[in-house]
Amino acid sequence: MLAGLAAAGRAPAQPMAVKPGRAETAGRTSLHQEVTFAAAPARLYAALLSSKAFTAFSGFPATIDPRPGGAVSLFGGQVMGRNIELVPNQRIVQAWRAVEDFPPGVYSLVKIDLTPKAGGTLLTLDHTGFPPGHFDHLNAGWAPHYWEPLRKFFAG
Repeated sequence: MLAGLAAAGRAPAQPMAVKPGRAETAGRTSLHQEVTFAAAPARLYAALLSSKAFTAFSGFPATIDPRPGGAVSLFGGQVMGRNIELVPNQRIVQAWRAVEDFPPGVYSLVKIDLTPKAGGTLLTLDHTGFPPGHFDHLNAGWAPHYWEPLRKFFAG
């Protein structure tokens, strides 16, 4: 996923080309991550659904219609999708496809839950329904493309 990001004007934090996954994870089509941020749920929700904020924290062009059913284009069009469910300051559910890496018509589901926690937010990610063979790449990609840039964004 996101193989063309280097050409979009910024060197990626890690190589973006999809590499074959490990044999023991090749069949996995879902992942779960939990991350704590020193920012309120409302700030995370707003940043993840704002074209301007997403572009600022990721360093790549994003166009996000922040309404249910609204179109989403992330990382300069490398990821396309739609908002499926939005619960203000609590949940974001999006249908996603990695344009270059998923077979035509195949979408995965990205669900982000935001839970208030002392001094910030517990963000719970469940990314499901992606094609077999993508687990290692996707599981490793969330931190350098979302969690770390978001931490810097909120610290600035």
